Amino acid sequence: MSSPAYARPVPPRARRAAARGGSPFDPQETPLARTRRARRMARELALIHPDAHCELDFTNAFELLVATVLSAQTTDKTVNRVTPALFGKYPDARALAGADRAELEEILKPTGFFRAKANSVLGLARALLERFDGEVPGRMEDLVTLPGVGRKTANVVLGNAFDVPGLTVDTHFGRLVRRFGWTAEEDPVKVEAEVAELIPKRDWTMFSHRVIFHGRRVCHAKKAACGACGLARWCPSYGIGPTDPEVATKLVKTPAASDTE
Repeated sequence: MSSPAYARPVPPRARRAAARGGSPFDPQETPLARTRRARRMARELALIHPDAHCELDFTNAFELLVATVLSAQTTDKTVNRVTPALFGKYPDARALAGADRAELEEILKPTGFFRAKANSVLGLARALLERFDGEVPGRMEDLVTLPGVGRKTANVVLGNAFDVPGLTVDTHFGRLVRRFGWTAEEDPVKVEAEVAELIPKRDWTMFSHRVIFHGRRVCHAKKAACGACGLARWCPSYGIGPTDPEVATKLVKTPAASDTE
């Protein structure tokens, strides 16, 4: 089986703490060395995933905000199947705020937890009307005051709808930057702050997409495809998954079959 075009196996780093069951974060690595390593890995990620992008479908900031809130505990593909009908019926905050709850819940049912999500998007729409004249604000400090909107959701909206750089610390992102040995933090806010010190601000949004793509396609939660990973040279977690290229390549998911389902 041939290796995917974006998988470029290279020699592993000498340190393999994660493979031995320890933390991959090396407190003896200097901040400068960690920054240089992180930026080298970021450049490689840009080569590995040139197609990285926001996988939620949207045409404006309102649609992206609602879709991101709905994506909790479900997949982007599921949300994308629901939003055409949702935004066809409720195209803006005013329309959504006045939605019939039963009709809204029926539309949202495929996303799971549809009653709670109906509450969330109704509250969100009403808050947008009451505080921002129905418009989605373009500042972090305003977005996080909205019901159901935390820093992760705000960064998705800022980065993809307003071109304001942001780091999206979702499950994939947090898992990978810890495996990369960039941080030992578990709290998403602390993870965001530490990674922000390593990656240039102008790159934050696209870098987030690339890390998430890598988490979905290559560096899986249960079995990382280490032997087919182009980041192996710089990754202290090399060896937590199969290192044989042929075995590892079989674990790599193509774009069509990636973990967005």
